[in-house]
Amino acid sequence: MSEDKTQPVFGGVEAGGTRFICVLADSRGFIKARTEIPTTTPDATLAAVRDFFLQTAPMYGYLAALGVASFGPLDLDRRSATYGYITKTSRPGWSQIDLIGYFKRSLNTLVELETEVNGSAVGEFTEGAGVDCENFVYVTVGTGIAAGIFAGGKLMQGISHPEVGHMMVPQAMDDHFDSCCPFHTHCLEGLASGTAIHKRWQTHPKDLPHDHLAWDIEAYYLAVMCVNLTWMYAPEKIIFGGGVMVSDFLFPKIRANLKHMLNGYAHDVVLKDMDSYVIPTVLGGNAGITGALSLARRCYLEARNT
Repeated sequence: MSEDKTQPVFGGVEAGGTRFICVLADSRGFIKARTEIPTTTPDATLAAVRDFFLQTAPMYGYLAALGVASFGPLDLDRRSATYGYITKTSRPGWSQIDLIGYFKRSLNTLVELETEVNGSAVGEFTEGAGVDCENFVYVTVGTGIAAGIFAGGKLMQGISHPEVGHMMVPQAMDDHFDSCCPFHTHCLEGLASGTAIHKRWQTHPKDLPHDHLAWDIEAYYLAVMCVNLTWMYAPEKIIFGGGVMVSDFLFPKIRANLKHMLNGYAHDVVLKDMDSYVIPTVLGGNAGITGALSLARRCYLEARNT
C-alpha cells in the first residue's frame, strides 16, 4: 500500500548525554523510521537529527510536529527570552543551546520540549503505568536521579522543573560514603544514583550480588524519597524507571522500608496495597521516546484547535 504523502507524521527525539534517539511515526503511533545519533558537538548532533527528519518525513507525509525530551537543565518558562534553551549544563559545548529555535527554523514545524524525565512521565501517562491515574510521580534512577510529577493530569512546572534528585535525605546508619554530588553532601542523587553506587563500591551496580549491603542502603534512600513524595504530593502511584531499577529485587525492599517509615500515616489505599503503589515502569527504555511522540501529537492538536 502506498503512503498518503498529504497526511501528518510526527517526530520524536529523546536527547540524552550519550545519544539522540529519533523516531518518525504516523498519526496512529506506528513507527515508520528510527535512528540513533551519538551525542557529540551541538552542531554535528543537531544537524544529523535535522537531516534524519528532512530525509524520512517526506516518504510518509509531512512533518506536523516534533516532540523533544532532552537532558538539561532546560529553560521551560514560556515568558523567558531563552525559552527552549539548554541552560548551564556540565556537557561541554552544550550550554545556551536553543533547541526549540533550531528545530523550528530547520524543520519548519511545531516543536514541543520537555526534560528527559518529564518526557518519560508523559510516556507513562499516555501509554504506560500511569494511564489510569492523573496524579503520579515517575522517577528515573540511573547515572543521576530525576522525577516528573503529574498532578491533575498535567506535568508540574514552577519557576523551573522539579529537582527531586537533589532532595536532602538523612544518611543511612551503615553508610559512610561521601556524596558524589558536587553541590550537596546529603542529597538523594549524591547518595543513591547509579554513579554513587559505582563510586561507593568501586564496581558497576549490575555486578553487585542481590544480597550485597549496597541494596539495603539503596532501598533505604529510595524509600526516604517515596515518603517525602507521598506526604508532599499524595500521588496515586510512584513509578520507577532507569538502569538501577532493572533490579526487580529492589522493589520489595523499598516497599518494606516505606511502610515502616510511614508508620501508618498515609492514605489507606497506599498502606493496604503497597505493591500497586511503588511499581516499575511498563514501557522500560521506551518511555522517553513514547513521551516525545505524545508531546508532538499534543502540540499539533492544540495548534489545530486554536
